[in-house]
Amino acid sequence: MEARSRYKDWLEKLTQVPGDDSCVTEAVGLLNEYRSFLDLEVVFDSDADFLYRQKGQLKLDNTVIEEFLPHLVARKFPQISEKFSIGPHSCFAALYFTSTMGTAIATPGTLVRTKAQDFTISKRLYLRASFDREHATDVDRLEVNLGYLCAECKTNLDKTMFQEACATAHDVKTAVPGARYLLLCEWLDMTPISTVGTDIDEVLILRKARRLGSQIRSTFATRAGRLSRRNDYATYLLAHPFASAVFERFLTHISASLENQNPDEADTLARGYF
Repeated sequence: MEARSRYKDWLEKLTQVPGDDSCVTEAVGLLNEYRSFLDLEVVFDSDADFLYRQKGQLKLDNTVIEEFLPHLVARKFPQISEKFSIGPHSCFAALYFTSTMGTAIATPGTLVRTKAQDFTISKRLYLRASFDREHATDVDRLEVNLGYLCAECKTNLDKTMFQEACATAHDVKTAVPGARYLLLCEWLDMTPISTVGTDIDEVLILRKARRLGSQIRSTFATRAGRLSRRNDYATYLLAHPFASAVFERFLTHISASLENQNPDEADTLARGYF
């Protein structure tokens, strides 16, 4: 009951954060306060070992960032929510047709492949496809979200997750070349790899720290082990809070996306580039 009360209180406080220069600092402060309670008092101090072992499957902590980002963006960029959807969505990845020469007398069999994204700034897209020029009969009608900024949120980022994100980023940018794709993680669990050769715009490490070593984490699997290392774990969390500066950088990507406009070809020669 206390966890539910703290959750509702956290969401209420986020809606009251001003959209001025203090927005990020205040919002991230609330995030750190709530996650500290969740990580330590709810999960780590639990008498039940399964709560710590299965916290990922139970979605206790790994969805908090996904919930936090829409509030932060809405407070900082209120104009975006008026025209775009903000938050988790399945977004357009590819369009394909299932019809064959033998079945092409009806509809093209149009289908859309989508990919679930943890955070998006997207817009609803409506598609129609038909062999009839006027779209009067035998029409395929589809609805899908088109992602202009997509972000994958990970608690611990390892190399396998990074490679999966590279493939997703490629799909996103093939569908929408002007889109941005960001990979966010709390803790880094791999050797940093340059994103230059990938379609990922940037990897953001929200706590600016590496994951605790496996030799330490292994002691957390039991109640006795957690009790013996609680002060160490609490000190580690306190030393590596969510960094406001990294969330500021996340917001600069959104700001830059808002500034992108289709170039005016008539001015090409005057500019000297295109």
